[in-house]
Amino acid sequence: MSQQITTARVQQYKAEIMHLSQQKGSRLQAGVRTETQVGKTAFYDRLGEAVAVEKVSRHSDTPQIDSEHSRRRVSLKDYVWADLIDKEDLRRLMENPSGKYAEAAAWAMGRRKDDTIIAAADGSAYGGEDGSSIIAHPNSQKYAANDGSSLSGLNVRTLRGVKRILDGNDVDESISRHAAINAAGLENLLGETQVTSSDFNTVKALVQGEINTYMGFNFHRLERVLAQVDALSGSATTGAVGSGSSLIGKTRSIFWAMDGMLLATAADIEVRIEDRPDKNYATQVFASMGIGATRLEEEKVVIALT
Repeated sequence: MSQQITTARVQQYKAEIMHLSQQKGSRLQAGVRTETQVGKTAFYDRLGEAVAVEKVSRHSDTPQIDSEHSRRRVSLKDYVWADLIDKEDLRRLMENPSGKYAEAAAWAMGRRKDDTIIAAADGSAYGGEDGSSIIAHPNSQKYAANDGSSLSGLNVRTLRGVKRILDGNDVDESISRHAAINAAGLENLLGETQVTSSDFNTVKALVQGEINTYMGFNFHRLERVLAQVDALSGSATTGAVGSGSSLIGKTRSIFWAMDGMLLATAADIEVRIEDRPDKNYATQVFASMGIGATRLEEEKVVIALT
């Protein structure tokens, strides 16, 4: 048998390049307030609650009520992505992969948006006249998931506790409310009779194993929510959060009213496909964007430690 027979073997290639499993773009952007920002840093002004005073006599002087003004600072960061496809590669491929690269780049940028929103939800916000004041997210806006006797995963009792915090802050119920949870949180909720039974609710959980809305929250499932790293403890009966360590490692599920979180963009995702003369005319797929996020109001964002 000829030793060169291997050269006659036919190599088969699929005509299509397949993306591996991944989150395809942003899942949270549609649930937050979005603004186009021109400068590297911008301020978003807020007006506080007003107080009416009693008029105690006829022809009395008009009272001077100073309205409470405050602001939040958003600083943009630039993100880029790029990859090259050599001319030699194109000659050997049945499909030009530049379109797939562009999709992958756009999805990566979308995931970065979610990461930015998630970090801002429970991170430090910046306020004051010049934006130098650091505003931490208070423990009063956090809830330890529990079943009434022990700390637990995400459940209906926790949803009620989170809703109580938002309602107790007089968050306008006409503003859409959202929740970011992971697969473990979704699994826990799907095990709750109140969520899956048609006697309590009519949701996709009944037929598809999904939860779209429940108890006024629009649910977004993603695996990018963070674990608790700072020392905190939670009450197994009330859900109150304070100092300690029992909540370290717990998942930080995020609940918010839409205008409580802001995503600012200098330029949304831009993808360019061009030849690079300096790289022997290889095709470059390039993506860029400038974004920043902040928590606009502590009272509109609740972290459930599950």
